[in-house]
Amino acid sequence: MPADLPDIQALIHALAEYERLSHLCVATSEQLADALFGPRPAAEVQIARIDGDSGPAIGFALFCHTFSTFLGRRTLWLEDLYVRPEHRGRGVGRALLSRLAAIARERGCGRFEWAVLDWNAPSIAFYDSLGAAAMDEWIVRRMTGEALRRLAGV
Repeated sequence: MPADLPDIQALIHALAEYERLSHLCVATSEQLADALFGPRPAAEVQIARIDGDSGPAIGFALFCHTFSTFLGRRTLWLEDLYVRPEHRGRGVGRALLSRLAAIARERGCGRFEWAVLDWNAPSIAFYDSLGAAAMDEWIVRRMTGEALRRLAGV
């Protein structure tokens, strides 16, 4: 809900700091509000709180859908998962991922996928413990900035 936006943005900034990517974290409150709660939401978010809906936000999982042409079904894509350091190891991340897995099943998704930074050994070990398979044969490519403008012919 839109009232959660300050907590979501604070958790996004904490994640960017943890991932050493704060310099790339430029999304404004307005952009996030439109992307999450606007007329055509691009993504959804689950927030973990202490003491239910009224407590402080201690973690989040932001996700969207992609599509598998081979399966002919949606994929649930986890864009970001973050739990504040002082709350790690208590099942919060597992609960968030469990909720997303349930959403994926409810929506008929054929896959639940995400990426993890290669240096993030604690997260990799956590994902391995859940039974997630590494896809080492795939190499992610990204296009931004000038390269994106050039390809678009702008």
